[in-house]
Amino acid sequence: MRLLIVGGGGFRVPLIYRALASGPFSGLVSELVLYDVDLSRLAAVTAVLRSMPGPSTRLPVHPTTNLAEALSGTRMVFAAIRPGGTAGRMADETVARDLGVLGQETTGAGGISYALRTIPHMLDLARLMKEHCPDAWLINFTNPAGMVTEALVPVLGRRVIGICDSAGGLVQRAARAAGVRLPEGKLDGVGYYGLNHLGWLYRLESGGRDVLPALLSDPVALQSFEEGRLFPQPFLESLGALPNEYLYYFYEHDKARNAMRAMGQTRGESIHSQQQELYPRLAAAGSAAFGLWEAARRSREEGYLAEARGKDERRDEDDLAGGGYERVALAAMRALSGSGEAQLILNTRNTAAPARPATTAPATPQAAIPGLPADAVVELPCTVTADGALPLPQEGPPAERLTLLQQVKDVERLTVRAVTEGSRDAALQAFARHPLVASEELGASLLAGYEQAFPALGKMWRGSGR
Repeated sequence: MRLLIVGGGGFRVPLIYRALASGPFSGLVSELVLYDVDLSRLAAVTAVLRSMPGPSTRLPVHPTTNLAEALSGTRMVFAAIRPGGTAGRMADETVARDLGVLGQETTGAGGISYALRTIPHMLDLARLMKEHCPDAWLINFTNPAGMVTEALVPVLGRRVIGICDSAGGLVQRAARAAGVRLPEGKLDGVGYYGLNHLGWLYRLESGGRDVLPALLSDPVALQSFEEGRLFPQPFLESLGALPNEYLYYFYEHDKARNAMRAMGQTRGESIHSQQQELYPRLAAAGSAAFGLWEAARRSREEGYLAEARGKDERRDEDDLAGGGYERVALAAMRALSGSGEAQLILNTRNTAAPARPATTAPATPQAAIPGLPADAVVELPCTVTADGALPLPQEGPPAERLTLLQQVKDVERLTVRAVTEGSRDAALQAFARHPLVASEELGASLLAGYEQAFPALGKMWRGSGR
């Protein structure tokens, strides 16, 4: 099978290659095509792959800057693009920070800006796929993953699936802390609902018994993994669920914002500085390229969510070892290609399997997460087969969580409308209505700031919504 990675010069591509070249996913792919608009980044990543220690049989890799040619004959497409590069991420974060708002690339104002810039490019990719490989699957890594996937569903339908490793990682870490063994590719007894970067683990069964309440009441066990340390134990016990790590920005909003401001350098600024220096060195490093990349990767993982940890607190070795996104993506790819089924937490439409109808009339779509629209893209456990991702029905979220989910989903849909309809007013409302902004005046200032940072945004608006 031919696999195309759009954004093939991305920093995490070597993780995908390593998983494809050895281990349970080896043999799935016969040819790997790397597409990127930046030839120098392709050269750097290719140098890392060539120098990577591993099996003597190497997976053929073909770098290219011709997207239409790369799509032809492709059955599977991974997309992980960042329009504007790390410089764009810096602006996403700093415009918000300078206005006193949380400056994070996927959550809040920065995530809306990122989506406004990214969705047009992803829609172009989806249309080209319809032309050159209409039967291919698109597995979307591109952030904000849920919002981008929602924009692509009208073009690609069920053939687009969004992935993120944070939800699945939370489930695995919580299971280890609770002493629960989860069979690979199975999520029976796991309850999780939400949107990308906004979800909760609310059930974790072992032998038919929910062990999550006992975990939430155990301060020692909670201290053994990242999400358990992010929030006070009494708060988690009263919540009755384990939040996704990105909910730190909602539950500990002021603490996160103040910590980010005190750091002096945003996460985007740190990564931009690292990559500006690293990529030229990788391209020229020859056999030493992989070692340079691996050291940079570990350094980058150390800084992840640094604002939520004490200065002497280190991330778990399992997290530093890497291996999140690519495992989810390749497990989904294996199931979609017909090599058995898998249960994974994915971003897809909120449509549960219809009950067998009593008549021949079409069944009304039922929401897998009650309270959210059945046609909205959500993040939840799914069964993946060659026919696609089928959401597993979840319990209805309590009122407070459901309200937050509805508010953020409204913002996501406004952001998609802003792009697809060229509506500045929709963009303005997206900023103003986000729970971490919640101000028309501040929303207007944010939009104006991003328009100044990214002049192409101003060219997107059309009609009376300017």
